[in-house]
Amino acid sequence: MNLKNWTWDHTKGALIGLVTPLIFIPIVLLFLVWIQGYYYEQLWHKFTLNGPYRIKIMTISIIINLVWFYVFLNRERYHLAMGIILGSLLFAPYIIYIKFF
Repeated sequence: MNLKNWTWDHTKGALIGLVTPLIFIPIVLLFLVWIQGYYYEQLWHKFTLNGPYRIKIMTISIIINLVWFYVFLNRERYHLAMGIILGSLLFAPYIIYIKFF
């Protein structure tokens, strides 16, 4: 993709792809509290201090972007769908950093 072809829809999709996982991290933790019977504070503490656990929770919250991708793809809003994928890929350097450092 050329930067000459970059549109406002790409930017909106990338922002949606970045913000959605950040919103869903606490919701995923709340779902795990409900399923596993832990306290929310306990899982939040584990999320903030434990790198491998943080990677797992972030990956689950990034997978939720597939819903947005599917919706925009079905409505033929291809630029927004591409922005969602780009926004999801922007989490990759952080996850690699957590994994190896």
